[in-house]
Amino acid sequence: MPDPIESFATGLFAGRHVLVSGGSSGIGLAVARGFARAGARVTATGTSERKLAALRAEDADASVRFERLDVRDSQAISTFVDRLPGLDVLVNAAGVALPVREFDEDAYLTVIDVNLNSVMRLSMAARGKLRAAQGSIINFASMLSTLADPAVPAYGASKAGVLGLTRHLAHAFGPEGIRVNAVAPGYHRTDMTAGLWQDPVSEARIAARSALKRWGSAEDLVGACLFLASPAAGFVTGANLVVDGGYLSGTT
Repeated sequence: MPDPIESFATGLFAGRHVLVSGGSSGIGLAVARGFARAGARVTATGTSERKLAALRAEDADASVRFERLDVRDSQAISTFVDRLPGLDVLVNAAGVALPVREFDEDAYLTVIDVNLNSVMRLSMAARGKLRAAQGSIINFASMLSTLADPAVPAYGASKAGVLGLTRHLAHAFGPEGIRVNAVAPGYHRTDMTAGLWQDPVSEARIAARSALKRWGSAEDLVGACLFLASPAAGFVTGANLVVDGGYLSGTT
Protein backbone atom coordinates (compact mmCIF):
# COMPACT_ATOMS: atom_id res chain seq x y z
CA MET A 1 0.00 0.00 0.00
CA PRO A 2 1.42 3.47 -0.89
CA ASP A 3 2.72 5.60 1.97
CA PRO A 4 0.19 8.46 2.46
CA ILE A 5 2.99 10.88 3.39
CA GLU A 6 4.42 10.52 -0.11
CA SER A 7 1.29 12.20 -1.48
CA PHE A 8 2.35 15.50 0.07
CA ALA A 9 5.22 17.87 -0.65
CA THR A 10 8.35 17.18 1.36
CA GLY A 11 8.49 19.50 4.35
CA LEU A 12 4.92 20.70 3.81
CA PHE A 13 4.61 21.59 7.50
CA ALA A 14 8.21 22.70 8.09
CA GLY A 15 8.27 25.45 10.70
CA ARG A 16 4.73 24.68 11.82
CA HIS A 17 3.75 23.69 15.35
CA VAL A 18 1.15 20.94 15.86
CA LEU A 19 -0.49 19.82 19.11
CA VAL A 20 -2.19 16.41 19.20
CA SER A 21 -4.22 15.49 22.26
CA GLY A 22 -4.55 11.74 22.77
CA GLY A 23 -1.34 11.41 20.79
CA SER A 24 0.31 8.67 22.82
CA SER A 25 -1.48 5.73 21.20
CA GLY A 26 -3.62 4.55 18.31
CA ILE A 27 -4.94 7.10 15.86
CA GLY A 28 -3.56 10.12 17.72
CA LEU A 29 -0.04 8.66 17.70
CA ALA A 30 -0.22 7.87 13.98
CA VAL A 31 -1.39 11.40 13.22
CA ALA A 32 1.31 12.96 15.42
CA ARG A 33 4.02 10.96 13.65
CA GLY A 34 2.49 11.78 10.27
CA PHE A 35 2.74 15.52 10.89
CA ALA A 36 6.30 15.08 12.14
CA ARG A 37 7.27 13.23 8.98
CA ALA A 38 5.79 16.13 7.00
CA GLY A 39 8.20 18.49 8.76
CA ALA A 40 6.13 19.82 11.67
CA ARG A 41 7.26 20.31 15.25
CA VAL A 42 4.77 18.10 17.07
CA THR A 43 3.72 17.87 20.70
CA ALA A 44 1.61 14.82 21.52
CA THR A 45 -0.14 14.41 24.86
CA GLY A 46 -1.41 11.51 26.91
CA THR A 47 -2.11 10.63 30.54
CA SER A 48 -0.02 7.50 31.11
CA GLU A 49 3.48 8.48 32.22
CA ARG A 50 4.63 4.90 31.65
CA LYS A 51 3.44 4.96 28.06
CA LEU A 52 4.85 8.44 27.47
CA ALA A 53 8.25 7.42 28.84
CA ALA A 54 8.34 4.40 26.54
CA LEU A 55 7.51 6.57 23.55
CA ARG A 56 10.21 9.09 24.45
CA ALA A 57 12.74 6.27 24.58
CA GLU A 58 11.47 4.82 21.31
CA ASP A 59 11.48 8.18 19.51
CA ALA A 60 15.20 8.74 19.90
CA ASP A 61 15.37 11.55 17.32
CA ALA A 62 12.65 13.49 19.19
CA SER A 63 10.55 14.01 16.06
CA VAL A 64 7.55 14.13 18.40
CA ARG A 65 7.66 15.60 21.90
CA PHE A 66 5.51 13.52 24.26
CA GLU A 67 4.01 15.31 27.27
CA ARG A 68 1.50 14.47 29.96
CA LEU A 69 -1.78 16.40 29.94
CA ASP A 70 -5.13 15.71 31.58
CA VAL A 71 -7.66 17.04 29.07
CA ARG A 72 -10.27 17.19 31.84
CA ASP A 73 -8.29 19.92 33.66
CA SER A 74 -8.97 23.40 32.26
CA GLN A 75 -6.20 25.10 34.22
CA ALA A 76 -3.63 22.49 33.21
CA ILE A 77 -4.65 22.93 29.57
CA SER A 78 -4.33 26.72 29.72
CA THR A 79 -0.90 26.50 31.34
CA PHE A 80 0.22 23.87 28.85
CA VAL A 81 -0.89 25.80 25.76
CA ASP A 82 0.56 29.07 27.09
CA ARG A 83 3.98 27.41 27.26
CA LEU A 84 3.95 26.44 23.59
CA PRO A 85 6.16 28.70 21.44
CA GLY A 86 3.46 28.81 18.79
CA LEU A 87 0.62 26.75 17.38
CA ASP A 88 -0.56 26.24 13.80
CA VAL A 89 -2.65 23.07 14.11
CA LEU A 90 -4.63 21.59 17.00
CA VAL A 91 -5.74 17.97 16.62
CA ASN A 92 -8.31 16.91 19.22
CA ALA A 93 -7.84 13.13 19.23
CA ALA A 94 -8.22 12.31 22.94
CA GLY A 95 -10.96 9.75 23.39
CA VAL A 96 -12.24 6.96 25.58
CA ALA A 97 -15.03 4.37 25.43
CA LEU A 98 -16.33 2.36 28.37
CA PRO A 99 -18.69 -0.23 26.86
CA VAL A 100 -21.71 -1.18 28.98
CA ARG A 101 -20.38 0.87 31.93
CA GLU A 102 -21.54 4.06 30.19
CA PHE A 103 -25.05 3.51 31.53
CA ASP A 104 -23.66 4.40 34.96
CA GLU A 105 -23.60 8.16 35.52
CA ASP A 106 -19.95 8.42 36.57
CA ALA A 107 -18.73 6.52 33.50
CA TYR A 108 -21.12 8.44 31.23
CA LEU A 109 -19.85 11.79 32.47
CA THR A 110 -16.21 10.69 32.19
CA VAL A 111 -16.63 9.78 28.53
CA ILE A 112 -18.45 13.03 27.73
CA ASP A 113 -15.77 15.02 29.54
CA VAL A 114 -12.85 13.40 27.72
CA ASN A 115 -14.37 13.09 24.26
CA LEU A 116 -16.42 16.29 23.97
CA ASN A 117 -15.69 18.80 26.70
CA SER A 118 -11.94 18.54 26.12
CA VAL A 119 -12.44 19.66 22.53
CA MET A 120 -13.96 22.92 23.77
CA ARG A 121 -11.32 23.37 26.47
CA LEU A 122 -8.38 22.88 24.13
CA SER A 123 -9.93 24.90 21.31
CA MET A 124 -10.57 27.88 23.57
CA ALA A 125 -7.12 27.69 25.14
CA ALA A 126 -5.49 27.51 21.69
CA ARG A 127 -7.64 30.17 20.06
CA GLY A 128 -5.19 33.05 20.49
CA LYS A 129 -2.19 31.19 19.12
CA LEU A 130 -4.22 29.76 16.24
CA ARG A 131 -5.53 33.23 15.40
CA ALA A 132 -1.98 34.56 15.22
CA ALA A 133 -0.96 31.69 12.95
CA GLN A 134 -4.18 31.65 10.88
CA GLY A 135 -4.22 27.98 11.80
CA SER A 136 -6.75 25.20 12.00
CA ILE A 137 -8.39 22.69 14.32
CA ILE A 138 -9.12 19.06 13.47
CA ASN A 139 -11.57 17.25 15.74
CA PHE A 140 -12.05 13.50 15.81
CA ALA A 141 -15.65 12.45 15.41
CA SER A 142 -16.66 8.86 14.58
CA MET A 143 -19.02 6.78 12.48
CA LEU A 144 -20.92 6.58 15.79
CA SER A 145 -21.63 10.29 15.37
CA THR A 146 -24.42 9.00 13.11
CA LEU A 147 -24.78 5.26 13.80
CA ALA A 148 -25.93 3.71 17.09
CA ASP A 149 -24.13 1.15 19.23
CA PRO A 150 -26.23 0.18 22.28
CA ALA A 151 -23.15 -0.58 24.38
CA VAL A 152 -21.67 2.94 24.26
CA PRO A 153 -24.35 5.64 24.67
CA ALA A 154 -21.92 8.20 26.05
CA TYR A 155 -19.37 7.59 23.30
CA GLY A 156 -22.03 7.99 20.61
CA ALA A 157 -23.47 11.10 22.23
CA SER A 158 -20.03 12.64 22.66
CA LYS A 159 -19.07 12.01 19.03
CA ALA A 160 -22.36 13.42 17.76
CA GLY A 161 -21.58 16.43 19.93
CA VAL A 162 -18.15 16.75 18.34
CA LEU A 163 -19.78 17.23 14.94
CA GLY A 164 -22.10 19.91 16.29
CA LEU A 165 -19.28 21.67 18.11
CA THR A 166 -17.11 21.55 14.99
CA ARG A 167 -19.77 23.39 12.98
CA HIS A 168 -20.36 26.01 15.67
CA LEU A 169 -16.67 26.68 16.27
CA ALA A 170 -16.08 26.93 12.53
CA HIS A 171 -18.47 29.89 12.45
CA ALA A 172 -17.28 31.38 15.74
CA PHE A 173 -13.59 31.19 14.80
CA GLY A 174 -13.91 31.68 11.03
CA PRO A 175 -13.84 35.49 11.13
CA GLU A 176 -10.48 35.19 12.91
CA GLY A 177 -9.02 33.07 10.12
CA ILE A 178 -9.18 29.77 12.02
CA ARG A 179 -10.62 26.77 10.18
CA VAL A 180 -12.34 23.99 12.16
CA ASN A 181 -13.05 20.56 10.66
CA ALA A 182 -13.73 17.01 11.78
CA VAL A 183 -12.54 13.59 10.70
CA ALA A 184 -14.84 10.61 11.27
CA PRO A 185 -13.05 7.23 11.37
CA GLY A 186 -14.83 3.97 10.72
CA TYR A 187 -13.50 0.64 11.91
CA HIS A 188 -9.72 0.90 12.28
CA ARG A 189 -7.42 -1.60 13.95
CA THR A 190 -6.54 0.07 17.27
CA ASP A 191 -6.45 -1.00 20.89
CA MET A 192 -9.95 0.42 21.35
CA THR A 193 -11.40 -1.89 18.69
CA ALA A 194 -9.24 -4.95 19.47
CA GLY A 195 -12.20 -6.88 20.87
CA LEU A 196 -13.81 -6.75 17.44
CA TRP A 197 -10.93 -7.30 15.02
CA GLN A 198 -9.46 -10.09 17.12
CA ASP A 199 -12.73 -12.01 16.80
CA PRO A 200 -12.83 -13.67 13.33
CA VAL A 201 -16.62 -13.45 13.06
CA SER A 202 -16.95 -9.74 13.82
CA GLU A 203 -13.81 -8.93 11.87
CA ALA A 204 -15.22 -10.59 8.74
CA ARG A 205 -18.69 -9.09 9.20
CA ILE A 206 -17.34 -5.55 9.45
CA ALA A 207 -14.95 -5.98 6.52
CA ALA A 208 -17.79 -7.37 4.39
CA ARG A 209 -19.93 -4.24 4.84
CA SER A 210 -17.03 -1.96 3.90
CA ALA A 211 -16.81 -1.00 0.22
CA LEU A 212 -13.07 -1.78 0.33
CA LYS A 213 -13.66 -5.12 2.11
CA ARG A 214 -11.06 -4.49 4.79
CA TRP A 215 -10.48 -2.80 8.11
CA GLY A 216 -8.71 0.52 8.23
CA SER A 217 -5.42 1.19 9.99
CA ALA A 218 -4.55 4.20 12.11
CA GLU A 219 -2.28 5.33 9.28
CA ASP A 220 -5.30 5.51 6.95
CA LEU A 221 -6.35 8.67 8.84
CA VAL A 222 -3.07 10.53 8.50
CA GLY A 223 -3.61 11.78 4.94
CA ALA A 224 -7.03 13.21 5.79
CA CYS A 225 -5.56 15.22 8.66
CA LEU A 226 -2.62 16.50 6.62
CA PHE A 227 -5.01 17.58 3.87
CA LEU A 228 -7.37 19.42 6.23
CA ALA A 229 -4.45 21.27 7.85
CA SER A 230 -2.83 22.16 4.52
CA PRO A 231 -3.31 25.12 2.17
CA ALA A 232 -5.15 22.73 -0.18
CA ALA A 233 -8.07 22.89 2.27
CA GLY A 234 -7.88 26.65 2.68
CA PHE A 235 -11.60 27.10 1.94
CA VAL A 236 -12.75 24.02 3.86
CA THR A 237 -14.25 24.61 7.29
CA GLY A 238 -17.17 23.22 9.27
CA ALA A 239 -16.79 19.97 7.32
CA ASN A 240 -16.71 16.33 8.38
CA LEU A 241 -14.40 14.08 6.37
CA VAL A 242 -15.51 10.46 6.70
CA VAL A 243 -12.64 7.95 6.48
CA ASP A 244 -14.37 4.58 6.82
CA GLY A 245 -13.63 2.61 3.66
CA GLY A 246 -17.27 2.96 2.66
CA TYR A 247 -18.70 1.34 5.79
CA LEU A 248 -21.46 3.91 6.36
CA SER A 249 -22.70 3.56 2.80
CA GLY A 250 -22.95 -0.22 3.07
CA THR A 251 -25.96 -2.24 4.18
CA THR A 252 -24.70 -5.77 4.81
